[in-house]
Amino acid sequence: MCFPCCFTISTAEVGIIERCGKYNRLAQPGLGCIVCPYEQLVGKLSFRVQQLDVKVETKTLDNVFIVAVVSVQYQILRDSVFDAFYALTNPAQQITAHIYDVMRSQLPTLELDAVFEAKEDLALAVKNALTEVMSSYGYQILQALITDLDPDQRVKNAMNEINSSKRLKYAIAEKAEGDKILLVKGAEAEAESKYLSGVGVAKQRKAIIDGMRTSIAGFSEGVQGTSHKDIMDLLLLTQYFDTIQSVGGRKHCKTTFVPS
Repeated sequence: MCFPCCFTISTAEVGIIERCGKYNRLAQPGLGCIVCPYEQLVGKLSFRVQQLDVKVETKTLDNVFIVAVVSVQYQILRDSVFDAFYALTNPAQQITAHIYDVMRSQLPTLELDAVFEAKEDLALAVKNALTEVMSSYGYQILQALITDLDPDQRVKNAMNEINSSKRLKYAIAEKAEGDKILLVKGAEAEAESKYLSGVGVAKQRKAIIDGMRTSIAGFSEGVQGTSHKDIMDLLLLTQYFDTIQSVGGRKHCKTTFVPS
């Protein structure tokens, strides 16, 4: 006895119909009918982009174990639905196996630091290997991404310590260079200050000598019969009184100059 059976297929999906156990046709999105029990809707496939995340643990060239997370985005080819449904029992398992194969053949050839730098190359190697294999099964590999690289926690701590030591060394060198510049500039400033002070003292002494010369010449012309010694004694006496006045005018002064 035969009777019709209705079913629905969602958008972006396709149904596979078999008649008496043999592939018959594809059912497109919408309402469909089969003749039961001779025909059966044996499965549905989605054309949506799917993502598979795979964790791979392996070691690097410098014997550091690392866990890499590989994310593969794939999609069924519309003109290869028959192969996608009948060729593979579990496509995710097939993709996972090839990811393990590629990653465990590539990572042991790289040191840990080089692994982080070669993420793009590793992702491209995974994508090329999967594209070559999965295209014959009706699957298109859209993208392969290395989303995480996670070495052992002790290794991460050691890497952080190395980085911290490098930065500390750089900071100490920069501080020493700064101190050196300060010392050099301070020495230059002190030398310049002493030079200017010497120039000032020299000019002061020259001015004093010039003043004394002018005073002696003027006194000799104004007072007849005086010798140079008399004039010098008078100038020194004037300087003596000025000194006593200056010292005596200061607070808490207890010094007295008495001529011998």
